[in-house]
Amino acid sequence: MALTPEEVARLAGLARIQLTEQECAELAPELDVILTSVHQVAEVAGPDVPLMTHAMPLVNVTREDVVRRSLTPAEALSGAPAVEEGRFRVPQILSED
Repeated sequence: MALTPEEVARLAGLARIQLTEQECAELAPELDVILTSVHQVAEVAGPDVPLMTHAMPLVNVTREDVVRRSLTPAEALSGAPAVEEGRFRVPQILSED
């Protein structure tokens, strides 16, 4: 079942994307190819196929979470150009409106 330009326009409206009639007509066959490809993959992936987010298995390389001494607030603020009420003082970039 081919995707029509009217269906593309409806989907674009739901996604709050403004498309011209020409863009809808051009995208319809492209989106149809994508949907067909996804459908083919869904047919192949049975219950014995594990779900994946990447083609290659990824391993997160992290270090052990070890508690160790960190800077005190005074040490952290010691190199700051300006301090106010125990915090770094920075220029205001947003108005209070």
